[in-house]
Formats: sequence, structure tokens, C-alpha cells
Amino acid sequence: MSVLMLAACAAPHTPSTPPAGAPPALSVGTGNPLAPDTGCEVDADCVVKNVGNCCGVYPACVHRDAAVDPQAVAADCAARGLASVCGFRQIEACRCVSNRCEAAPMRVHTR
Repeated sequence: MSVLMLAACAAPHTPSTPPAGAPPALSVGTGNPLAPDTGCEVDADCVVKNVGNCCGVYPACVHRDAAVDPQAVAADCAARGLASVCGFRQIEACRCVSNRCEAAPMRVHTR
């Protein structure tokens, strides 16, 4: 069982800026590590990568060729004066849903 912790932001959120600690905006077709490509056609296009966020490590489902750079994300957060305390959910697998990589539902293991 995994525990999901909610982010507590150090900087106020305004409609024009994303909340601190939020994962980078994920998008389709970009080579920008601050917005990794999440586009897909089949499940095999999707993998779990550490995309980073203002908290540090942040695993997300992205295209297998997506450019990710957690250090660039951390530098962007620092440049904007953002920091937070948070956690993340474990992602066991990804799948392609409506041409977007998403975390597959966790399987329940029974004996």
C-alpha cells in the first residue's frame, strides 16, 4: 500500500502560476524538460520517468523518448522562489489512454 501526501506550498498560488510542488505541466509533442511529452499511440510508448518537481523526485508517465531533466525543474523552482514539502504515489506501469500516457491502476496482490 502506498501513501499519497499532499503538497504544502511555500509560495502563494495565483491563477497565472502553477502551485509550488506541482509536477511540471505535461504536454504532447514537446522536447522541453519542464513540460515532458506525454503523447502516445500505444501502451508501449509510455514509461515511468522522474520528471522532478519543486519537491524533488516526481515519477510520471511520459513518452519513452520524452526529454526529462529533474535538475532543470529544480532550478526553475529555485529561480521562481518556490519550494514545498510533499510526496508522490508509486507508479507500477503506464498505459496510453486517449493518446496520453497515464499511470495504470495499481494491481491488488492477493494470496
